[in-house]
Amino acid sequence: MSLQESVEISCPYCGERITLTIDCSAGPQEYIEDCQVCCQPIHLQIGIDDNGQPDIVARRDSE
Repeated sequence: MSLQESVEISCPYCGERITLTIDCSAGPQEYIEDCQVCCQPIHLQIGIDDNGQPDIVARRDSE
């Protein structure tokens, strides 16, 4: 298990693939990060599964 994982998600606004670096040692997280392409705010909910891998839900900040 790596403490940091690079994960690709699709932006819920523009649909472009963006790469996030997740700190798996921090446990479950919830925060806003701007899309690297369209600059819209993405609401990220991050959980860590039993294998230490991130499980990510990305949605529009307004939802």
